[in-house]
Amino acid sequence: MKVCEVFASIQGESTYAGWPCVFIRTTGCNLRCEYCDTKYAYEEGSERSPDELMNEVQSLGIKLVEITGGEPLLHHDMPLLISKLLDSGHMVLIETNGSQSIRDIDRRCIVIMDIKTPSSGMFDRMDLTNIKYLKPLDEVKIVISDRQDYEWARGFISSYGIYGKCLVHFSPAFSKLDPALLSEWILEDKLAVRLNMQLHKYIFDPDKRGV
Repeated sequence: MKVCEVFASIQGESTYAGWPCVFIRTTGCNLRCEYCDTKYAYEEGSERSPDELMNEVQSLGIKLVEITGGEPLLHHDMPLLISKLLDSGHMVLIETNGSQSIRDIDRRCIVIMDIKTPSSGMFDRMDLTNIKYLKPLDEVKIVISDRQDYEWARGFISSYGIYGKCLVHFSPAFSKLDPALLSEWILEDKLAVRLNMQLHKYIFDPDKRGV
């Protein structure tokens, strides 16, 4: 599979935020979200086998691994890599844009699935059958750019049965929506969702790669 970068950093999102983590960022994405912050992963990268990636991960000595992109589920060897990592004692998270089926992912893997809002320009590319495959330990992330996105997301998680199925994160689009404002909306509506900040962008330079 083609991989853009492998690096160790502090996990910046999800309920695992703050933990040391190895990231495998694959190359290639089938979506072009308006707020994408990893456009360099559209093309950059080199071919690695699952065994080569296993060796790279193990050399870093960290048990938490996140596979991200790009869109990692575009790669045919991804289920094999995930199972190999799990079998070797790693905790594995996979962040997916929601357009590819999660049905065949090893059930031990924790799926962090994006739901694209209207402002992303990509909602029509979602595979909404994925919702039925979500497990209680999986997580859904919705990036919110404005009030319209928020209203839409609030309605979506209710009407599609996600509310209560697994943890839901509302993430303010970096530099587009003030986190304090999104927090106010969540509190006003008493929504049982988690405010998801991109912690790594506050620790490190937000434009720096490999962190």
